[in-house]
Amino acid sequence: MWNEPSAALAASLPGPERQPDPAVVARVEPGSIGEELGFECGDRLISINGIRPRDLIDLQVLCCEEDLTLEVEDAKGVRHVVELEKDADDGLGLEFTEALFDGLKQCNNHCPFCFIDQQPPGRRRSLYLKDDDYRLSFLYGSYLTLTNLTAADWERIEAQRLSPLYVSVHATDPELRSRLLLNPRAGLLMEQLAWFDERDLQIHAQVVVCPGHNDGPALEQTLRDLVRHADGDWPAVLSAAVVPVGLTRFRPEGDGLVAADRACAIAVIEQVEALQAEFRQRLGGRFAWLSDEWYLLAGRPLPPRDAYEDLPQQENGVGSIRAFLEALDDATAELPSAIRPGRRCSWVVGALVAEALQPVVDRLNRIEGLELILHGLPSPYWGQSQVVTGLLTGSDLLAGLSGADLGDRLLLPAVMLRQGEPVFLDDLSLTELEQQLPVPITLLHDAADLVRACLGTSV
Repeated sequence: MWNEPSAALAASLPGPERQPDPAVVARVEPGSIGEELGFECGDRLISINGIRPRDLIDLQVLCCEEDLTLEVEDAKGVRHVVELEKDADDGLGLEFTEALFDGLKQCNNHCPFCFIDQQPPGRRRSLYLKDDDYRLSFLYGSYLTLTNLTAADWERIEAQRLSPLYVSVHATDPELRSRLLLNPRAGLLMEQLAWFDERDLQIHAQVVVCPGHNDGPALEQTLRDLVRHADGDWPAVLSAAVVPVGLTRFRPEGDGLVAADRACAIAVIEQVEALQAEFRQRLGGRFAWLSDEWYLLAGRPLPPRDAYEDLPQQENGVGSIRAFLEALDDATAELPSAIRPGRRCSWVVGALVAEALQPVVDRLNRIEGLELILHGLPSPYWGQSQVVTGLLTGSDLLAGLSGADLGDRLLLPAVMLRQGEPVFLDDLSLTELEQQLPVPITLLHDAADLVRACLGTSV
């Protein structure tokens, strides 16, 4: 499932004099200190030792103290002061509705390839929030550009050792990066990398390749500039992912962008693989990584598992399919030769990945009594014939599965849905989808779920 700022966070943008909101309890872990203290869902944690936490990072740091004084407001609005002693490494066992209590730091760039600006109007407000928050980067691995950080933000990153961060680089040439982001502050990147280097702080980088803009010689310069900060016992740049630009039919006219085609994908693969060999000889690792989409667009097989090393950029689509296939090998190590009664299931994925996953279907269909039907769908919603699974919308599913053989059950990857809420990118809910399809739906979170659903065991 994909993360998305909530409506509550959207409504509470930061301001220079703004006090952090209380942290609202969403869950109390059974047997935890929080349960012993009587915390309940909906309680509002206002301060710890007189300090209002700005976010989960502050909260974790403050809770490291052995003696705590908590100011709490319960669901009835009654305030309580709770004092306790605990071991320094004991947490409270509380989960909260938001990660940020003082509002979301939004993006101040105007990248023409920004996915947020390539959406249709009229959807839920949170879909249009341009997250560029270093706290979310540290906590969840979301990418930021470093262009909106204040002096206080840089001081906090250093003081609290918020590392690694995940940085959208796109280009290291100052003029080119400023032009891509439409922000003069974007040209400070190399100085910022030196700042990380001097303080033994680290980042993971990504480059979104826009053909005709930052590919070719510009891409090579970017990767060579980044690898200059990858040496030593504590490299400032840990890895760099290279991903193709994603364009939708809703993007502004005259943006000068084109999608990566097969010829472009082949060129990028050959260019980056040559650099990988060079970097591996120098660093002992490939450093620069190609997302799976490049190989799928080029019609080339994915690299073997060991070529991804420790999968440093898996959440960015680098090796995610290979990792799924590896997980499937584990999940199918012991399969029955037959199942009774028989089962017919359908599995929906994005058209771009369907061919790579066909061997999975073939393996499972060797079980007598099982028929798994794979549907690789395009996205009319985004205007993309080749799309990854996570971008399929509810309307794409309704259009692509209309009249199709769905068997007795539809197996749906949970990556299509918002985390914490069963809704697609086009605001169609999972319940609405199921009401319009002739078969029930089973959500899949991993390879093991796929196998269990096919065999009829619980998911």
